[in-house]
Amino acid sequence: MTDGTNPPSHPHPEPAPGSGGYGFPPGPPAQGGYGYPTPSGGYGYPQAGQQPNPYQQDPGTGYPQDPGTGYPQDPGAGYPQDPGAGYPQDAGGGQWSAAQPGFTRLAGPDLPGSSQPDWEAMADRSAAERRKKRLWMLGGAVTVLALLAGGGTFFLLGDDDGQDAQPANSASASPEPDDSKGPAAYTATVAGDDTLLRDSYGGMGIRLGPDLKVGPLGKRFQVVGKGNGNSWGQSAEPVVDVTKSFTVTARAYNSAAKGSRIVMSQGDGESFSFELGVNEVNGKQAWIFRVQTGDKGAAATTRTVTAEGLNMVKTPTLLMATYDADKKAIALYVDGKKAGETPVPPIWQAPGPLQLGRSKHHNIWTGPWQGALHSVKTYDMAFTAEQAAAYKEGKLDPSPKPTHAWLLT
Repeated sequence: MTDGTNPPSHPHPEPAPGSGGYGFPPGPPAQGGYGYPTPSGGYGYPQAGQQPNPYQQDPGTGYPQDPGTGYPQDPGAGYPQDPGAGYPQDAGGGQWSAAQPGFTRLAGPDLPGSSQPDWEAMADRSAAERRKKRLWMLGGAVTVLALLAGGGTFFLLGDDDGQDAQPANSASASPEPDDSKGPAAYTATVAGDDTLLRDSYGGMGIRLGPDLKVGPLGKRFQVVGKGNGNSWGQSAEPVVDVTKSFTVTARAYNSAAKGSRIVMSQGDGESFSFELGVNEVNGKQAWIFRVQTGDKGAAATTRTVTAEGLNMVKTPTLLMATYDADKKAIALYVDGKKAGETPVPPIWQAPGPLQLGRSKHHNIWTGPWQGALHSVKTYDMAFTAEQAAAYKEGKLDPSPKPTHAWLLT
């Protein structure tokens, strides 16, 4: 009986004399200590000369299994059992048997008790798995290298340092480098309008027709035309003052084997003021620069410089055309070399803006561009032969500034 402040206590009875203590067997501990194997086998490790068996249980480490209860006790391993604690008592009347050294295989319904595993077969399987893993890793590395090698497929047209290549098929106009602002500033088109080419110098955009598309050119851009009536671009206003000296230039890749193909021109009235591109001369394609000196576009009022006998199809080409108002002469340069020069009367100033990929003849659009264009520039001066050659090599010094420029590289 308590007063409610102290809980009842149930003191344990003193152990019987000579019993060994609470729950421990009488006499000295079994060889190897309480629940530990003999030194001959170490703590759960095999004796010298024995091979480890992954299917064996060490009596001295862990919990040996009993088929009847799921966790049977091995008499030589674990803890001695108290008959009153709910655990089966050891056959030795609470005495521990000496722990057995090494590994002892337990017999049971799923684990045959006597057979040893095939160590050689297990080693072969392990080696095979390692070889398979190495092959997978090697194959993955080869795949990554292949993807990296083939992932950036496009055809370069070239740039002002004389590198050439071929046109790409399509791409969007994402930001790319500007010479003055670093690698993330340049864009081929005006922000928010992928059909309006951005003028890097004069602020005069060029509106693209449905089939003159911006495409990739290495890390920069070009436009690619399909050679139909929609393969054009047009500025909002005239770009070149044809009453004064000027130079126009572009890098071109013509993929049409016949017909007239115009890189650029100016005018949208009855006829053009000037045109630069491809025309058939003596039954074959040739590069031409032609100006109009009258307002009706009659043959008698045009002057033309040609570059014949060159590779015209699928050949990256730097074109440059000049008008020298002082000399009253026009000239054509192909890849930095002068193809020809001819005197002209004053050029007729046709109404209307700059055109890419077409020209106006007798009130009809002609010469739809098929291929690619980039590095389109205009200057308010006539380049000399030396300057044209230096421009081709990217060594123009001092560098004249363009009045307008699109699709720079």
